[in-house]
Amino acid sequence: MADAAITVEGARKRYGTKPALDGLDLTVGRGTVHGMLGPNGAGKTTLVRVLATLLRPDAGRVEVAGHDVVTEAYAVRRRIGLLGQHAALDEELSGRQNLELFGRLHHLGAERARARAGELLARFGLTDTGRKPVSAYSGGMRRRLDLAVSLITDPHVLFLDEPTTGLDPRGRAEVWESVRSLADGGTTVLLTTQYLEEADQLADRVSVVDAGRVVADGTADELKAAIGGDRVDVVLRDAGRLSEAAVLLPLTGVRTDADRRLLSAPVTDRMAALTGVVRALEDAGIEAEDVALRRPTLDEVFLHLTGTTEKTSDKTSEKSSDKTSEKTTEKTAEEAA
Repeated sequence: MADAAITVEGARKRYGTKPALDGLDLTVGRGTVHGMLGPNGAGKTTLVRVLATLLRPDAGRVEVAGHDVVTEAYAVRRRIGLLGQHAALDEELSGRQNLELFGRLHHLGAERARARAGELLARFGLTDTGRKPVSAYSGGMRRRLDLAVSLITDPHVLFLDEPTTGLDPRGRAEVWESVRSLADGGTTVLLTTQYLEEADQLADRVSVVDAGRVVADGTADELKAAIGGDRVDVVLRDAGRLSEAAVLLPLTGVRTDADRRLLSAPVTDRMAALTGVVRALEDAGIEAEDVALRRPTLDEVFLHLTGTTEKTSDKTSEKSSDKTSEKTTEKTAEEAA
């Protein structure tokens, strides 16, 4: 893909005997927001570390902004920004001081670092708080400042690894607005997240990762369509009549949820299905609180593609892999320095 900002072909990475990346392929177009979803241990964070040159892949071809992450690591670092899961800010310094500090660490002169700090404070709506210590910031403000720090060098590609973890809805909305403005400005964003709504709201395309591979890729609408079209949902007033209603409804593939008093089934002819459901319930004297037609959600796509359970052994391996990954990352960072 000629206009790709990120190209990954057959990437492999192992921690001991456990493959974290198992022949993963990924293409991210320039100037887009690309969401990456997957359960814990799927390989998302490992891939971000490889793309950011913090880990070396064991095999495969990985390029960022047209440069190989192994043979041209320095060129890659000059063109990327990284926002990890945890803020990397000095709590005692003000927002402006943090930005100026990181500017100097990126070899900007004192004058340029001050100017860049002012630009980013204005861009993220933090000008009025720029002189307050970070310890006085709200969660959303800290995350926006952390995002500003990752943009000190005006990167071509920005990696956001679960950027809104732990934020309340207001803080999450603030970060979403900032990410949208970055994409509008032409920055390529690779977003890993476990919030399905986040990917639905922000991403131009979504890749679902499981067991170190991309198992599905497309727009949110394409992924939803891939597991079926419209569905009809029926919420009954009496949960005790769910089984009876499931048999009576003129639908196939009916699923029930007793806790929510819900019946749900895929449909092809929207209006005919809706009419048939209402008539069948009325004839049987079964009262419904709600009958609605809807598209599949991204949550359903995620569960359909990755399953809902993880084996205990997988969790144990995952913890071991995380420790190995941290040691490898530290070693790689030392070598890069």
